[in-house]
Amino acid sequence: MNARRLRVHGQVQGVGFRPFVWRLASEHSLAGWVRNDGSGVEISVSGEESAMDSFFERLTLESPALSRIDRIESDEDFPAPEMQGFSVLPSGNSPIATHIPPDVSVCEECLHELFDHHSRRYLHPFINCTHCGPRYTLTDRLPYDRKHTSMAKFAMCEQCAAEYEDPSDRRFHAQPTCCPECGPKLSFLDDEGREVQGDAVRIALEWIGQGKILAVKGVGGFHLVCDAKNLEAISRLRAAKSREEKPFAVMFANCASISKYAEMSASEKSLLESRERPVVLLRKKNELPGVADDVAEIGAMLPYAPLHYLLFHEAAGRPSGTSWLDSPQELVLVATSANSGGEPIAISNEEAMAMGIAEGFLLHDRDILVRADDSVMRVSGKSPGFLRRGRGYVPVPVKLPASAPAILALGGFYKNTVCITRGDEAFVSQHVGDLDNASCCAMLEETVFRMIDFLGVTPEFVASDLHPDFHGTRFAREFASSRGIPHLGVQHHHAHVAAVMAEHGLTSPAIGLALDGTGLGNDGGLWGGELLLVGPEGFSRAGHFRELSLPGGDRASREPWRMAASALHALGREDLVSERYGTSGKALFGMIDKGLNSPQTSSAGRLFDAAAGLLGVCEKMGYEGQAAMRLQMLATLHGEIPALESGFSIENGVLDFLPLLFVLAMEKDAMRGAALFHSTLIAALSEWVLAERKKTGIHDVVFSGGCFLNTVLSSGLRRRLMDSGMKVFEASKLPPNDGGISLGQCYVVMQKGVGSCV
Repeated sequence: MNARRLRVHGQVQGVGFRPFVWRLASEHSLAGWVRNDGSGVEISVSGEESAMDSFFERLTLESPALSRIDRIESDEDFPAPEMQGFSVLPSGNSPIATHIPPDVSVCEECLHELFDHHSRRYLHPFINCTHCGPRYTLTDRLPYDRKHTSMAKFAMCEQCAAEYEDPSDRRFHAQPTCCPECGPKLSFLDDEGREVQGDAVRIALEWIGQGKILAVKGVGGFHLVCDAKNLEAISRLRAAKSREEKPFAVMFANCASISKYAEMSASEKSLLESRERPVVLLRKKNELPGVADDVAEIGAMLPYAPLHYLLFHEAAGRPSGTSWLDSPQELVLVATSANSGGEPIAISNEEAMAMGIAEGFLLHDRDILVRADDSVMRVSGKSPGFLRRGRGYVPVPVKLPASAPAILALGGFYKNTVCITRGDEAFVSQHVGDLDNASCCAMLEETVFRMIDFLGVTPEFVASDLHPDFHGTRFAREFASSRGIPHLGVQHHHAHVAAVMAEHGLTSPAIGLALDGTGLGNDGGLWGGELLLVGPEGFSRAGHFRELSLPGGDRASREPWRMAASALHALGREDLVSERYGTSGKALFGMIDKGLNSPQTSSAGRLFDAAAGLLGVCEKMGYEGQAAMRLQMLATLHGEIPALESGFSIENGVLDFLPLLFVLAMEKDAMRGAALFHSTLIAALSEWVLAERKKTGIHDVVFSGGCFLNTVLSSGLRRRLMDSGMKVFEASKLPPNDGGISLGQCYVVMQKGVGSCV
């Protein structure tokens, strides 16, 4: 008889791994036991050599779909346990070093039960098993046991308990398992908090049909929901959220329903139907007025919680079985995060009701413990990429090329995330948001302490942005000071490039192309169009865009006409400013001449704004990035066009686009101008990077910064540089925008070495 003790590391708790091991061992007549512990799953097993070999081979080849095995430690010098058969033991008490899986959509088996009249979980809004359902957002701490989740207050009935204790059942130790008899309950309340008697799902659908706005409790937070075909309801929702133009996400019953409104590739369909269920940006085919006007894409998503499916099922007339999900359905729902004024998504019934937006509330009494917005993604070519990383993907770690002391990084100001390292893994939080209000600042601090407790780490170093006035920077200083640990400021664009290098495990020097709105530079200036050389020891600024003035400071980042006027000032064309903008334009000229609230910036984002303003595409933005999105849409509609080779110059590393901006100022066809802007930008950036390769001999180039969310830019530049022999690295596990810089901050500290942080 052979005996062995194994410890399996990775995502192996809450995914059906122990019953899988139990079944595998039983099939091979092996003796021993399996249990969860702080490091993952521990297995003690003994039996005939051939059976043991087969067991070990199948352990990795046939592991559950939601599991992820990072490594297996094996102790072969171990005495055979004196026991018959194979058992599942209670969790151990060793220090926590394991993972918890993210929330995933309801699985096919549970869907069949949900719509089976003979199932005891027929129409049960909280149906789940070890293969599906909420995990992270209802868990308080590790190890992942029911007593550490918001399901602890729901005592299982006799039947659920029997399933929970049976290793042969797919609900064996499924922590959220329940049924209508013992689980959470739905309720429907009106806008004064009074319960409306009757079937909550049926009432909700009736109210949606009447044009009402509902708050629906989901996974990771509430959605504000209304009929996506009711323009009046959408207009009221926009007014209530102070969101005049920014597109809304839309929930469809299935991909067959989406095809009427959007084009969909095989890769996009696969992403929509994935168990993570992100919002996916698709090219529009037909309009849903008021949902996503004046942009080329619509954010589509599929149901992922049983409650979502029940709304579509009710609208379909409560058909039996699941075949109705293969056909297009009429119901289409706006499903946007339930928040107002840029505040964090609501997770409690009280928060949702206090917003003052919804006119009805579809609630339940299972608490959400962790806020997590829907993830937002786009497929570029065949590869998916993030615009926002949240539910479905958090807290999956990024594997680092080496272990490091525990580092806490506080991210930036916009699209904030937090990152904590543990060994050779980096855990990036869900999207926190812009730190321009007290609620998001409080969520940042809440997220830090929850992650520290959750991961069981004690940070030894703290990193933040260089900007001294960011809330994250102030918090980092206070956190470090109170614990007597070092604090390191990391330059914004260095962090952008380092984030992508961390994803890909790059440890040798690379050329970094960081294009975004703005970030504080080492010289105190406002950077944003940067060519960097980045390596383990730090970075150097190899080049930057020619600077333009920001007349009105931050206001210029919201009003592209100001950047257009700034470009005309740089060109010496006061006549055109007066002609286009009258006395307001003359006033800006005077501000720039006198240096009044007109700082200089190398920002690539402001270059996009200047182009949009000059072409008359967007004079004032209703939301961040609107001008650039309109430029991209027009360029896509026009199609490719040769670059204006005389539209730029490069001298001493400075990339100057003034010649291009002059041509755009004279251009009468905005669509042609947008296409010319993109093609010239791609040609110029390619020449810029290749000149640096010639100088340094470096063939690796990293794309990072929010401008690389522009698929015309990213795909065109990628193709051009790869054709020239460059190796291109891009963000894939995190967004290229500020949502990824907390990872970059950690990686900079890790690469610099602990001594330089003191």
